[in-house]
Amino acid sequence: MSDGAYHAAYQRSLDDPDGFWGEAAKAIEWVTPPPRVLDDDRPPFYRWFTGGTLNTSFNALDRHVRDGRGEQAAIHYVSPVTDTKRTITYAALLDEVARFAGVLSSLGVEKGDRVVIYMPMVPEAVVAMLACARIGAVHSVVFGGFAPAELAARVEDAKPVVVVSASCGIEPSRVVEYKPLLDAALDRSEHKPEAVIVLQREQAPADVGVRDTDWEEMEWDDVMRDAEPADPVTVDATDPLYILYTSGTTGRPKGIVRDNGGHAVALRWSMPNVYGINPGDTWFTASDVGWVVGHSYIVYAPLLTGATTVLYEGKPVGTPDASAFFRVISDYGVKAMFTAPTAYRAIKRDDPSGELLGSLDLSSLETLFLAGERLDPDTWEWATERLGVPVVDNWWQTETGWPIASNLRGLEPMPIKPGSPSVPVPGYAVETLGDDGRPVPAGTEGAICIKLPMPPGTLPTLWGDDERYVSGYLSAFDGYYLTGDGGMVDEDGYLFVMGRTDDVLNVAGHRLSTGSIEAALAGHEAVAECAVIGVADDFKGQVPRGLVVLKSGVSAESDGERIRAELVQRVRDEVGAVASLRQVDIVTALPKTRSGKILRKTMREIADGKTPTVPSTIEDATVLETLTPVLRPPA
Repeated sequence: MSDGAYHAAYQRSLDDPDGFWGEAAKAIEWVTPPPRVLDDDRPPFYRWFTGGTLNTSFNALDRHVRDGRGEQAAIHYVSPVTDTKRTITYAALLDEVARFAGVLSSLGVEKGDRVVIYMPMVPEAVVAMLACARIGAVHSVVFGGFAPAELAARVEDAKPVVVVSASCGIEPSRVVEYKPLLDAALDRSEHKPEAVIVLQREQAPADVGVRDTDWEEMEWDDVMRDAEPADPVTVDATDPLYILYTSGTTGRPKGIVRDNGGHAVALRWSMPNVYGINPGDTWFTASDVGWVVGHSYIVYAPLLTGATTVLYEGKPVGTPDASAFFRVISDYGVKAMFTAPTAYRAIKRDDPSGELLGSLDLSSLETLFLAGERLDPDTWEWATERLGVPVVDNWWQTETGWPIASNLRGLEPMPIKPGSPSVPVPGYAVETLGDDGRPVPAGTEGAICIKLPMPPGTLPTLWGDDERYVSGYLSAFDGYYLTGDGGMVDEDGYLFVMGRTDDVLNVAGHRLSTGSIEAALAGHEAVAECAVIGVADDFKGQVPRGLVVLKSGVSAESDGERIRAELVQRVRDEVGAVASLRQVDIVTALPKTRSGKILRKTMREIADGKTPTVPSTIEDATVLETLTPVLRPPA
C-alpha cells in the first residue's frame, strides 16, 4: 500500500474520526453546527454529529439555487419506455419539491411522520422523497410493482400518514398497474394512511376516489395545482431521513434506518473522493429509486454535490437495444456512470463485439463504476476494452448506504485488480475474521467484518428494533459488524469479496467460494454470464454445479457439448480438481431480482429438492419456471 493521499486519509479516519469527519462535515450547511462528531456514549449504538441540526432538502436544492446554480440541470429524465425526455433545473426542482412538501403538510404530515412512496422511475418520485426531507418526514420508498403482501407488511411496519403512488409502471414488454396492487395492500394492512396520492400516467390511468375506503384518494396534478410551498424544517442530525426495507425478508420486514446528518456528510464526501464527481458534472446511475443505489446515487449524493443526475426509466437492453446506456452518455456528456455488473453482462451478451458503440461519442466518459453483484474479471475486461476507461468495482450494502471498498478515483486512483473492489474506503475498518473471531493472514478467506464504530451514513439501527439490529449484525463477533460476505485481503491490502457466506461450498471438507469457480467459468470466450451453486451430495457433502448463459450467436445445440467439457476443464485448471465440478448446464437465462442479483439460494433449494424461497423482487418468474426441470433432481 502506498503512503499517498489514500493511506493518509484512511489512517486519519480510523485514528482521528472526530477530526476527519468534522472536516468533511464542513461541506454541508448546518443550521446548528454539530458540537460533537462521534457520539460513542452508548455502544454499540454509535451516533454521528449529535447536537447538530440541518435540512437535507435545503442542502440538496435551496443552497444551490441561492449560490447561482438555479438554471443548471438538476435532473435529466430519460424514459425510452415512454419515449420521453425532460430536463429539470435546480430552480424548477426546488419549486416542485417545495409545493409537494406543502401538499404533505396540508394532509397532516409532520416532522417524524412516515410517508410510503410506491412509484416507478419518474421525476415525481424524486420530488416526493425530497419533499419528505424538506418537512422532516421519514420516507420509505417501496419498489414499484411489489406484490400486495410485501407492500402491506411495509405499510404495517412504517405506519405512513400518506402513501404516494402512480397509476402504473412501464416495462419494455408490459404495463404494470400499481393502483390495484396498492389497493390490495391497503385492504390487507391493519394500518390505514390518511391519504393516497396517485400520479396518473397515460399508459394506464387509475380509478381514483371511487372506492369506499378508509383513506382519501387524490390525484397528483389536482393537489399540486393549489399547493402552498413549504419552507425547510430544521431536524436533528440524528433524526431519521428514511427507512429502506431490505428485499426478500420474511415475517416482519427489516427496515434500515438512515439519519440526516451522517448521511449527508458521507454522501457529499463520497462524490468527489470515491467517484471523482464535482459540482456541475453530469452523473448517470442506472438503478431504481426503490433500491439503496437509487437513494444514494440517483437522488441524494449528486444533488447534495450540485451535480446533474440522470434519471433513466428503461433497461440496459431492449429499450431499444444494447446501446441504450451509451446513447445517454453521448447525449448528455456523462462524466461517470454507475450501474450493476449484470447490466453490462446483458449488454455483452447482446452485443459481444461492441458494434453498437461505434457511432456514439463517448469522449465525455471518464469512469464506469459497477456494484451490486460480484464483478467477474471477464465482464471487467470486456467493458474496459470496449469503453477505454477505468472500470471500477465498488462494494457496499443497503445497510451501509455508501461504499465499503472502492478504488477512490478522486482521492488517489490506484491500479485496478480484476475481481477486487480495491481497498477499504476511509472510515471502514475492514477485517477478515476466522471462526475464532481473529483476523486471518493475507490471502486467506474469512468472514468480512467491519470494526465498530462504522462511519457516518451507515445504519445506526433497524426501524423500531434495536434488539434485532444487534442480534442480526453485531452478535457474531464482539465489536464487529458482520457483512455476511466472505473474502480475503491480499498482501497489497486489496479486498476480494467472494460471495455471501452461505454461498461457500464445503466439498469433502474443503471450503470453496462460488466466486472463484464462477470466475473460471466467466473467463470462457463463449460465456455471457454464469452462476455456481452448491448442491447436496451424499459422498462429498456438497458439489458445485454450474449454469451458464452463452453469448449471442453461440449455438448451444452445435457447440454445447464442447463448451461444457471446456468449462469443466477450466475449473480444474484454475481452481483445482478439489472443486469437483462435473455438471454444467447451458441455460437461456438466470433468475434475478430486479436489482440484478442472481437468485443462487433459490436455485440451490430447487436443486436440493426443497420448496424454494422465491423473493417478490424476482425480475421474471418464467425464468425460474424454465429452470426448475433442469435443476430439480429426478424423483
